[in-house]
Amino acid sequence: MDIEQKQAEHIDYFVKQTSALKGSALNNVISEATSHPSLFAFSEILSVPNVVELEGTENSIYLDLLRLFAHGTWSDYKSIAGRLPQLVPDQVLKLKQLTVLTLAETSKELPYDQLMQELDVTNVRELEDFLINECMYVGIVRGKLDQLKRCFEVQFAAGRDLRPGQLGNMLQTLTDWLTTSDNLLISIQEKIKWADTMSESDRKHRKEVEERVDEVKKSLSLKKLQTVSRPMLTSEGMRRSTLNLVE
Repeated sequence: MDIEQKQAEHIDYFVKQTSALKGSALNNVISEATSHPSLFAFSEILSVPNVVELEGTENSIYLDLLRLFAHGTWSDYKSIAGRLPQLVPDQVLKLKQLTVLTLAETSKELPYDQLMQELDVTNVRELEDFLINECMYVGIVRGKLDQLKRCFEVQFAAGRDLRPGQLGNMLQTLTDWLTTSDNLLISIQEKIKWADTMSESDRKHRKEVEERVDEVKKSLSLKKLQTVSRPMLTSEGMRRSTLNLVE
């Protein structure tokens, strides 16, 4: 079973759970969801009305916790840790895995130094073990560990939940890409038309050259024929002509 299918099943389970509970009863479900080893998407849970209703209540810290796992990173957590429930080890691991996915969104070559800083890892061996065992083996990323360049080359990374406002940016990016593609297509079509025009011009030029060559060949053949058919005086003929003149 691939990671997408697993995600869909886990999301459906937690959406049903949160839809059936209210208030403080949601706290344990949210903690369970953010600790689950195979769940990496939380936007559907965030949109459940019962979860949204936590805003402004004494249980709103669990709504903030869920938002952190939907859009945030380990560094984000450290900056607001005092306002959130204390994380258990499974949540710490999950948030660090999500941090790798966030970094992979912006670059396909992640320096070891950057990863160690973002994940609070103290040495390369620990970092590589984390990337292999907790990221690649789990299936959320694929890539190559380059010890010579000291970087992780990302070949695939699972997508995270869209952050507020990110959809608009993505639509703008796609619109810009479409405009660029249209302009490129027009440019290609113009170059093809130019190439066709030049090809036709070359074809006409070659035909004209071939016709001139044929004319020159015919002219040369005619001159050669005239030269061959012209009467030639041999030495004997010249002698007889001289004798006739003397007589």
